[in-house]
This record gives sequence, C-alpha cells and structure tokens, in this order.
Amino acid sequence: MKIVVTGATSFVGLGAVRELLHRGHQVFAVLREHSTKADLLRENGKFPQGLTILEEDLGKLSKLPERIPGGCDVFLHMGWRGAGSDSRKNESVQEESVQDALNAVRVAKDLGCRRFLFTGSQAEYGIKSELTDEEAVCEPTSPYGRAKLAVRQQAEVLCRELGLDYGHARIFSTYGPGDHPWSLLSSCVRAFRAGEKMTMTACTQLWNFMYIDDAGRALADLAEYAGNLTDHGCVYNLGGPMDETGPLRGFVETVYELCGRQGSMEFGVRPPNAEGIVNLIPDIRKMERVVGWKPQVYFEEGMKKILAFQK
Repeated sequence: MKIVVTGATSFVGLGAVRELLHRGHQVFAVLREHSTKADLLRENGKFPQGLTILEEDLGKLSKLPERIPGGCDVFLHMGWRGAGSDSRKNESVQEESVQDALNAVRVAKDLGCRRFLFTGSQAEYGIKSELTDEEAVCEPTSPYGRAKLAVRQQAEVLCRELGLDYGHARIFSTYGPGDHPWSLLSSCVRAFRAGEKMTMTACTQLWNFMYIDDAGRALADLAEYAGNLTDHGCVYNLGGPMDETGPLRGFVETVYELCGRQGSMEFGVRPPNAEGIVNLIPDIRKMERVVGWKPQVYFEEGMKKILAFQK
C-alpha cells in the first residue's frame, strides 16, 4: 500500500515506519522543513527503499495531494505540536494540533485514502484505578488529554461524512532503543550505569510498558486490517503484556538489577507529571480479538535489548 505518515521521526513514528517498510509498503514520511531528525530514518547512511521524504509543515498538509501522484491508501497521523511535558499544559498549542489532525482527515480524503489512523493517548482516560478498556469513560485531566480526545470525537464524525474508515490507536506507555533521553527508563539506565543516584516519584502507581517493536506492529496491523475498524468501534488500546501490569517501582527495580545494581535509587522525591498520578492498566484484548495483534516482548527482554543497543 501507499501510506502517508506524519510524525514519522517521533519515537513511535520511527517504529511504525520501520515496520511498514519491512512489510513492503511505500511510505511517504512528512517531516517539518529542514528537520534535524531526518537522519533517524536512514539505514546505513541512506534512506531505505520504499521511503519518500516530504518536507511540509503540519499546518500546510493540503499541499500533499499535488506532491503524491496517484494518491494513497492509508493516512497515519502521528504529528503533534505539543507532546512534551511542558507543552501538554498549553491550551492554544493543543488546539492547533486538533485542527492539524482534522485538516489531515480532509487531506486524506483528497488523496483517495480508504482509512485515516490517528495515534491517541492513555491521557484521554484520565485518572483510572481499574482495568481500562475502550468503553471506559474518558475524563482527561490535562489539555493534552482533552485535545487527543477532541480529535477522537470530531475526526470520527468527519471521517464518516467523507466516507473514510477511522481508527483511533490509544497508546499507553512505550519504551525501547531510541526512546527520549528524559524518559524514566532512559534516565534510570543512564544514572545506574554511571553509578549515580536516581530520584523519582513514589512510583506506587500501577503501570504497563509496551516495547516499541510491538507498537510498530500494532499500527501496521491497523493499517492493513481488511475490514472496517469503525465497525467494531474506532478506539483500539495499544499496550504491553497485560500480565506484566504492576507497580512502577517494580519496573525500576528490574532496570536496577539488569544494570548490575550500580548506583542507587530514591522514591518519593519528585512531583508527578502534567497528568498527575496516573495508573496504566490497559485492557488490550480488543486488538487481539479484532485485529489479531498482541504484544510479543516482555519487559526484561525489552530492557536487555535496550542495554545491548546502547553498548
């Protein structure tokens, strides 16, 4: 298939692009003009076969139909202006991203796409303390979560009006090689390997991690799904193995052990993030039931891959 991907150099974006190319699809990666992250898409110094780079700002996606002859099959929209912790609190930045996403739906229609896929977030659910499936009531506590939910509500209606199948991948916590250097796991690895002290929140909340390769497979499976995703409800939770969900502190302690018990750690020092104290207890059974996907990489195996990659 011919697939447009925005946000292609984000952490999850890179995982999706690599998997789509591995499956033989033609990918049109939309990057900001003069993006410094374009090299992340290179393999052995060059862009892989099947990948076309298109430099275009998220606010000017309407130019894409004239740059992609013959149209496309799927539009995977992962581009987002305010994904960082500080920007997640900025109402105006988040609203811009909502409008970008709705405009992307219209561009997908102009490109002749059959399906529009959007990457949502667990932040849409808000504070939950129980197993969370796609039917759970959404009560987001941050502008970021409210904006992602606004796309889900408005893009589904717009897609229906335009005759597009809509899929909303609600992503929980991802990790893997190439993760943000400021993420909890990356920070732990860096501190422990240097023999330093890692200070954290209490880390008592329940958590779940999804390895980046599993995230890439999930998005590729949603892109390839032969039926209509909306026939089963457009929202699909993406998370790690459900039987690994447990206190966040336990995951940190696993990293500490894998790093040879170097350095030290102290819990209960730092404040929670923009969404507050959040439990991640994803129910991902719908993805297996409808799409046939389930995560393959367990946390210890995934962390060993990260440590080997960094070496």
